[in-house]
Amino acid sequence: MTNIPDQVFLETKARKIRRQIIEMVYRAQSGHIGGSLGATDLLVALYYSIMRHDSKLPNWTQRDRFVLSKGHCTPVIYAILADCGYFPESDLKSFRRPGSHLQGHPYQPKTPGIEASTGTLGLGISTAAGMALAGKLKNQDHFVYVLCGDGEIQEGQAWEAAMFANKYKLANLIAFVDRNYLQTDGHSEDIMPLDPLAPKWESFGWQVFTIDGHHYPAIIDTIQAAQKSDRPVMIICNTIKGKGVSFMENQAEWHGMPPNKEQYDLALSELTDK
Repeated sequence: MTNIPDQVFLETKARKIRRQIIEMVYRAQSGHIGGSLGATDLLVALYYSIMRHDSKLPNWTQRDRFVLSKGHCTPVIYAILADCGYFPESDLKSFRRPGSHLQGHPYQPKTPGIEASTGTLGLGISTAAGMALAGKLKNQDHFVYVLCGDGEIQEGQAWEAAMFANKYKLANLIAFVDRNYLQTDGHSEDIMPLDPLAPKWESFGWQVFTIDGHHYPAIIDTIQAAQKSDRPVMIICNTIKGKGVSFMENQAEWHGMPPNKEQYDLALSELTDK
C-alpha cells in the first residue's frame, strides 16, 4: 500500500472543497449537492496526488485530462479548479448566475481547466474515449480520466464507448463509476439494475477494480495500478452520496436539492476543520 505523505493535507482539502460545495449550492439555491459531496475524495486524490497538470499552463500538451461525465456535479470540480488556481476562488460566488462561466454543467470554451462540455448523460465517457484515442495516435503519454455516475451508465451510449475503448485498446483511459446506488428518481437497482457491475465491464474487455471511494490509500494505489494496464480500466468507487454531511448521506432527495439556512449552517458546522 502506498504511504501517502500528505493524507492529512488531502483530508483538509476535502473538507474545504465540501464547504465550498455547500456554499455554492446554497447561494445559488440550485445545484447538485449529494453527488458532488460523494465524489470529493476521489477528485481530491486525482488533482492533488495523481494528475499531471499545471494551472499556469492550462494548455500544456502533456497534461493529464479529466472529464466530468456526470456533468451535473460541477460544484466539486469548480471548487477544486479554483483551489488549484485555474480561476479566482471569488468566481465561485457566481455559480449558476447569468453570464457566469460557472454554469450548472461544464462548458469547456469558457471555464479554465474544463476539458470537455458535458451534461448529456453518457457523453463524457464517449468524449474521453475519443480524447484517449487522439493521445494514443499522437504517441503522447498522458492519461485521460473520466468520472461517470452509476445512474448515468444506464444510458446505452456509455456501453458504446466501452466497446470503442476496448477495440482501440485505450490503455491511457481510466474511468470511474461513482457507485452510490442513488439517482434522481431513487435507488439505481429499482430504476434500472446495474449489478453485477464489475462483470459487465469485464465482458466489454476492460480491466476492473472495485474500491472504497473515500479511502485515499485505496484510491491512489488502484489508480497507480491502472496506469500499468494494457487496456482501458474501470474503477468502481463505492461511495456515499452526500458524504461528510450527516443528514445528507445516503438520501436520494439531496441529489439536486439546495439547503435552507438552517441546513446550510448545520452542514458547515459538520465540515469545520478538526
